Amino acid sequence: MTTRTEEVEIEGVRLLATLTTGGEVGLLALHGSNEGGTAELARSVAERCGATSLVFTQPGKPAPVHIPSPRMAVAHCELLRVFLSHVAVTVSLHGHMRRATPRAIFLGGANRPAAHLLASGMTALHPEFHTVTDLEEIPVNLRGLHSRNPVNLTRGGGVQVELPLTARTRRQGWRPGVPDEPPQSVVDALTKGIGLLTD
Repeated sequence: MTTRTEEVEIEGVRLLATLTTGGEVGLLALHGSNEGGTAELARSVAERCGATSLVFTQPGKPAPVHIPSPRMAVAHCELLRVFLSHVAVTVSLHGHMRRATPRAIFLGGANRPAAHLLASGMTALHPEFHTVTDLEEIPVNLRGLHSRNPVNLTRGGGVQVELPLTARTRRQGWRPGVPDEPPQSVVDALTKGIGLLTD
């Protein structure tokens, strides 16, 4: 596995893209600095599965800018092009802060069979968290169905995983320089689910 980095500017925002090339399932974290724990989850799960990961962060920026996912699909990002051409199915990790559903993990994205397969591998998270695959039960802006969303641009499409805060990090509150540490149970469950996608 090889790791490459690229500095890229999107809509005036400077980002660091980090690509680690592995297998044909890809873990994607488009908002690694905004949605705490998603970058760490992508790297950890990809390493355990031998998958590919692509993580975008905004190092040193105390107030990271959130660029909507479809607008992240820019042609001038070389590592994104490499990721999209190499990966067959993408699992894109995001964070939500829905007060009404603090234990829900929403599985959107255009590849619905992959979403159901991923959910079947994450059953160990019950009852602490529950996975939601019915698109009608997923908030519209968390469904990840836009045709320009990078999760849908690989040849097999993908699954957009929207995780509540407690499924992304064990950190209590935000403190500068304190890294996010995803719960081991979530790392294990995602790893199991990704394994089903590669079988």
